[in-house]
Amino acid sequence: MQKTLVIDLDRCIGCKSCEVACKLENGVALGNYWNRVHTIGPKGDYPDLQMHFLPVVCQQCSQPECVKVCPTGASYISEDHIVLIDKAKCIGCRYCIMACPYEARTYHEEMKVVEKCTLCVHLQAVGEQPACVKNCPGKARFFGDLDDPESDAAKALRQAGSDSVHAMPDVGNHPTARYIMHRKTAIWRES
Repeated sequence: MQKTLVIDLDRCIGCKSCEVACKLENGVALGNYWNRVHTIGPKGDYPDLQMHFLPVVCQQCSQPECVKVCPTGASYISEDHIVLIDKAKCIGCRYCIMACPYEARTYHEEMKVVEKCTLCVHLQAVGEQPACVKNCPGKARFFGDLDDPESDAAKALRQAGSDSVHAMPDVGNHPTARYIMHRKTAIWRES
């Protein structure tokens, strides 16, 4: 089982509804983000310009560096293979923040702990989708088990075709989140 997000960049309009939904659902502190939408571009020369939006979340790595460097075991992998943080064990050392190549973790100043996307495990427990998926007006987000061919995530990847499926750079951590972007939208660049 490998639960993760698939984000269709052809459909993402950069509205940041996913950021807002995440912050509201999870009580993310002011100035912190578990989900951030970046604007990529514009690049190129007129009239051949390219621009797209790139939502960056925890990549739900199969070999996460954040878990490896955590001295207390606060960062761990659940049975569903979701990378989580046990706040009761977190000592706020921030090693995991430094280890994450995607800047997907944040430090909660008041609580003195590290936080990150949980794929809304509390909503999954009652049969719902993560807040960012439910609230995306462009229907650009898909959630599911990549090992289940009938999951929304697996279906979206299959429909997109392998030439249009991308991932963040792998530095030995094996990110599982996937991005769909066809050449009509822009050229995927790993940077």
